[in-house]
Amino acid sequence: MSMSQTFATFVAHFAIHFIMATTIKRKAASFRLPDYLLEGLKNEARKQHRSVNNLVEFFLVNSLFPEPNAETLEAMEECKSGAELDELTDDDINNLEEYIQHL
Repeated sequence: MSMSQTFATFVAHFAIHFIMATTIKRKAASFRLPDYLLEGLKNEARKQHRSVNNLVEFFLVNSLFPEPNAETLEAMEECKSGAELDELTDDDINNLEEYIQHL
């Protein structure tokens, strides 16, 4: 896979996560956790450059739904195959936000 295709795959994954993060309805929930567990979550979130909320959501989703659904599997196969991936130009890379909106 060329550097352009690798970058296009990254952009596609980023766009999918961005779209999912902004369209899923969320409700606030409150949990009581032992101090050591909350500190562990904060430390791990910091290491992964995530919020604690995002890390907990990630853990819960992966725990409750360990197998990707059909749509996700199809998207993964499409990314692996390189089908329908645009070749990125230097202009696309320099104007990444505009390119992502184009997707």
